Amino acid sequence: MEGNTLRFAHTAKALGRAAHRLGLGAPSFRSPPKDHAVARAVRRNGDGTTTVSVALRDRPWAAVVADMIEGVVVANHLDGAAAAPVRDALWTAVAALVVDQPETPRPRPARPAGPRARAAPPADHAAAA
Repeated sequence: MEGNTLRFAHTAKALGRAAHRLGLGAPSFRSPPKDHAVARAVRRNGDGTTTVSVALRDRPWAAVVADMIEGVVVANHLDGAAAAPVRDALWTAVAALVVDQPETPRPRPARPAGPRARAAPPADHAAAA
């Protein structure tokens, strides 16, 4: 889960930067939505900001990113012809983050030498055998 949380944070930052480059507002992102029955929720806050909540658990990563992109579109009140180029630009901004990559196994730390560690036989012992 930690991997998806970090990917979510990196994707949110990338989408925020891309939205600003396009002259749009960047919503806040959080996970999971308060209503666990939905995959995405958009909440307009009293201070004029927007929060997009997206479920991560048991979903393909591309679906999560699609919901995040759609959240930016909804937060900026875009639809129809105005929304299409924005979606394209946002997808381009996060394309490298969307590729589902298998988790790379972490290398195991070396075991410290201890009473159970097998020592190499002394050099003269090996020659005698």
